[in-house]
Amino acid sequence: MVEQFVPQRALVIIPTYNEIDNVPSLIGLVLDADPRIDVLFVDDGSPDGTGDYIRTLMEREPRVHLLQRPRKMGLGTAYCRGFEYAIEHGYDVAMEMDADFSHDPKVLPRFLEEIESADLVIGSRYVKGVNVINWPMSRLLLSYFANMYSRFVTGMPLHDGTGGFKCFRTEVLRRIDLGRVKSNGYSFQIELNFLVWSLGRKIVEIPIVFEDRRSGVSKMSRNIIFEAAGMVWKLRFAKLFGTLKKRYMSA
Repeated sequence: MVEQFVPQRALVIIPTYNEIDNVPSLIGLVLDADPRIDVLFVDDGSPDGTGDYIRTLMEREPRVHLLQRPRKMGLGTAYCRGFEYAIEHGYDVAMEMDADFSHDPKVLPRFLEEIESADLVIGSRYVKGVNVINWPMSRLLLSYFANMYSRFVTGMPLHDGTGGFKCFRTEVLRRIDLGRVKSNGYSFQIELNFLVWSLGRKIVEIPIVFEDRRSGVSKMSRNIIFEAAGMVWKLRFAKLFGTLKKRYMSA
């Protein structure tokens, strides 16, 4: 049974790379969603000036923070550094969110409500039918069947194990050695979900509507797909042979 709590401080982590067309419009919507929310951008050296814009914004908005990295270093490591920041700065929950408006900021208060009685809340595209807008059919089928594959191999009872709109209790993230998490993209989402599930923690899926990015270029690649396909087997065998705790869990 999950002990209920009311989060007082929440950090929304938003990785960015060339998102200057989206960040100025997005930031106000995120901050207005709930007064408990701060925002941390993890920028991978965007050549379009995204990091410079965020630094300017920080001068007048104390709820905005930035981790600037020198180059593209991957989505998974961006979130892990964000989680570490949340833990170090005393946030009660840490949320994942894309910068491209595919995740609706209006859902953020729902996450804060649901996390009161859960350890991880996932914004699910597939928990109630298929709720995806403006994706080509090939991309939609890839995502849908990737989730079926992940559920079959790992045993996790999740409809959307690859989605990136999520909310974690930082108390749970403390149990995971984030420095050992190296995957990215779909694979990263599966890996973190599996670790929380393997800890026996409560995971809740809430329905969201996912809309393809308004501006910019998708970061999806063939390597990300292959990485996810292999990761599910690594996780299953690590749990089967009892090496999962040694590999991933903090002391």
